[in-house]
Amino acid sequence: MTSTPVRLQRPASLTPEFLQGLVARVQGTAAVPWNLTEVYTGDVLVELPQSTPTDIERAFSEARAAQKTWAATPLKQRLEVFERAHTLLIDNAHVVADLIQAESGKNRRMALEETCDPPMVMSHYIKRAPRLLTPKRRGGPVPLVSSSTEVRVPKGVVGIIAPWNFPFATGLSDAIPALIAGNAVVVKPDNKTALSPLYGIALLEQAGLPKGLFQVVCGEGPDIGPTLIDNANYVMFTGSTGTGRVIGERAGRNLIGCCLELGGKNPMIVLEDADMDETVQGALFGVFGNTGQICMHIERIYLPESRYDEFRDKFVAAAEGLTMGASYDFGPELGSLVSPDHRERVAAHVADAVAKGATVLTGGNKRDDIGPAFFEPTVLEGVTTDMLAGSTETFGPVVGLHKYATVREAIQLANDTDYGLNASVWGKDMKAAHQVALQIESGNVNINDALATAYASKGTPSGGVKQSGVGSRHGDNGLTKYTDVQNVGALKKQVMGVRPGQDYDEYAKSMLSGLKMMRKLGIR
Repeated sequence: MTSTPVRLQRPASLTPEFLQGLVARVQGTAAVPWNLTEVYTGDVLVELPQSTPTDIERAFSEARAAQKTWAATPLKQRLEVFERAHTLLIDNAHVVADLIQAESGKNRRMALEETCDPPMVMSHYIKRAPRLLTPKRRGGPVPLVSSSTEVRVPKGVVGIIAPWNFPFATGLSDAIPALIAGNAVVVKPDNKTALSPLYGIALLEQAGLPKGLFQVVCGEGPDIGPTLIDNANYVMFTGSTGTGRVIGERAGRNLIGCCLELGGKNPMIVLEDADMDETVQGALFGVFGNTGQICMHIERIYLPESRYDEFRDKFVAAAEGLTMGASYDFGPELGSLVSPDHRERVAAHVADAVAKGATVLTGGNKRDDIGPAFFEPTVLEGVTTDMLAGSTETFGPVVGLHKYATVREAIQLANDTDYGLNASVWGKDMKAAHQVALQIESGNVNINDALATAYASKGTPSGGVKQSGVGSRHGDNGLTKYTDVQNVGALKKQVMGVRPGQDYDEYAKSMLSGLKMMRKLGIR
């Protein structure tokens, strides 16, 4: 593995005045701000205001006032805002990427690819929203004289708690369908990565989104999370399973809905007929993309005994050939972990595995020579479920290789986890690979891809099963979850009841006969 030294010169876009203007959007009056740092160097970029409970309540109050006008705005006009925003986000993608790199430390490729997610979500829902949100008239209980109309009503103010690994994508993409549906949004980005979503909101307002409709509050989760949930009409959260349980419990007490995308221990099954060169390349991204900090990234690879050595040797060589560095250009293939603290977690998982008998085939070392949060791409052998790296989410550039004797065994091993967010199957026989995919207990399964195909398919819901979450983003549900359904029933003539002079036995007989006739005619 090769590395490049820290490049201290930041992009010209990241001026102090620009960054100060972004953080001024935060509803925050706490006495002590957060020092938001450039991950590559550890230097402070800007002081990020922190929100008090009073700040959060004010943010919701202002959002709620703006939401009433926004909800009354015709859908066509709301969608025009996002048509303009789509262009602005693409035209400013490199500035967004600068911010993402500075605050998260990811390499340029991943930063720029992250900027593509909100425009993709916009494109999908601009086209789909009219069909989903237009009232739908349906039949009533009595043909001809009754009807029922399904009306989609915005929930009010949606609280979004966004993670640090894809701050721009989750901070904006989860909010876009909520806003299109007529809601306001209060987002809490992670303190470490608040700049890119703040800039995204500025671009949305430049496109015509009413000011006050999209609020930002900042702070540590335990400090501001309860107040945020208590004021929200719905909560969208992406993060750890442990935190997800806390949020789900509080939302349940408040009788509000929530969508939770949580942790994963994602498996990859390589079938015997797989093209090994393509599989190795796919695994490189699945394991080491975003330095392993992708919710759907691969942490376990299961290989047939007959091809284990072939894959291992090629994959280790490929991992050792990756370039790692701190740079705002497209040179390095791997960037930094998000913080020194997170690097300690990743290193602890590797150390625990080695202490319990695992072998490091490559990597396993911190790289202070590159920056304060860099860690080598690491491949382990002999990982077992009693190890941290074998049972819990490492969320770093670390993967364990495993042999299997039969496909049935591979499926059992893949399912031997409390998680079920993403999985990957590789093989030339698409029918056979599809049959394996259907047996994996996972909300997303990719065939001959690690993760991107399923996640980027915005028309299909994406979520976790088991301990990996509740609900989903994308698909029709990705928008309708932010609405309540109002059922408006209309009756033209009073026919549902006993007529004057009619006894109930006669009424019951005619009612039951009518049900049979309706069934035969296919009316209901």
